Amino acid sequence: MSPLDGLAAEGRAAEYLRNRGYRILERRFRTKAGELDLVAEDGEEIVFVEVKARASGDFGGPEGAVTGEKQRRLVRAAEFYLSLRGKEEAPSRFDVVAVTPEGIRHHPDAFRP
Repeated sequence: MSPLDGLAAEGRAAEYLRNRGYRILERRFRTKAGELDLVAEDGEEIVFVEVKARASGDFGGPEGAVTGEKQRRLVRAAEFYLSLRGKEEAPSRFDVVAVTPEGIRHHPDAFRP
């Protein structure tokens, strides 16, 4: 997928989450530790959302791209975000949203630090 497709996937994921009651706080939050695709609130919980897109299933589902190393980078970026916002003690979780031509698959609490 081209970078534009990735941006479109993030947009689709953000709309999907908004329609389910999430409040989007940030899109494409960048730090030296890495990038957070979406940061949202789900009730009292801060949700760090990794969006993965695939144009086809030829190389497996998008969820498979959220490797252990990717998870570690996301955790570091999330820790930086929480520290920057003074919310180190806030409840938080990591979700993965997979976007494919067939639709969207949302995996709440996809992994834990």
